[in-house]
Amino acid sequence: MRLLIVEDNRSLVANLFAYFEAQGHILDAAPDGETGLHLATTQAYDAVVLDWMLPRLDGHEVLARLRAAGNVVPVLMLSARDELPDKIAGFRAGADDYLTKPFAMAELEVRLEALVTRASGRRARVLQVGDLRYDSGSLEVVRGGRVLHLYPACRKLLELLMQASPAAVSRQRMEQALWGDEPPDGDALRSHVYDLRRVVDAPFEIKLIHTLPRIGYRIAAPEGGAHG
Repeated sequence: MRLLIVEDNRSLVANLFAYFEAQGHILDAAPDGETGLHLATTQAYDAVVLDWMLPRLDGHEVLARLRAAGNVVPVLMLSARDELPDKIAGFRAGADDYLTKPFAMAELEVRLEALVTRASGRRARVLQVGDLRYDSGSLEVVRGGRVLHLYPACRKLLELLMQASPAAVSRQRMEQALWGDEPPDGDALRSHVYDLRRVVDAPFEIKLIHTLPRIGYRIAAPEGGAHG
């Protein structure tokens, strides 16, 4: 599993890394909610372990923004708050599971494995536009029989565009999918779309990605068809 740990307790993070890396898992960590939200929206993770009490943005707000942006990565909320109303609030914000501190590492691992297994079956879907195929389960992108290699932000944009095809996706929606409510300064989205076009369109005669001035972008084959 590739996991994102959003937790400001350095000692706990060190223990999590020691345990999970020894089991063969890959971990990233964020010490505050704002950094965690950025990583969760720009990188691909199998699951997120999210503390409730965090600096900059608390876990509840991080989770709410993730779900508002359409991000369905499994999230296990980790908290010392063990009262029923707290757990209910966590689930209503979009948590997939809730574990109270202190906890056993083995239990956390089993819970995360269960979340990832369920999510894999739920999210795996093949999208197709023309000769372009994207498997959201394996994350494989193929066009014309050629495997294309995209970094996570471009892959996220591609999935968003293919899900909407042949309709357009607004710039605002694309920016929110990548950065939540705090997009970076400048036109970073244009740079990502350029990179996406360079891989998906440039080597091929037929161009699939189209710019709609003052609206956003869409991906569509000449006949405008898409299915998944």
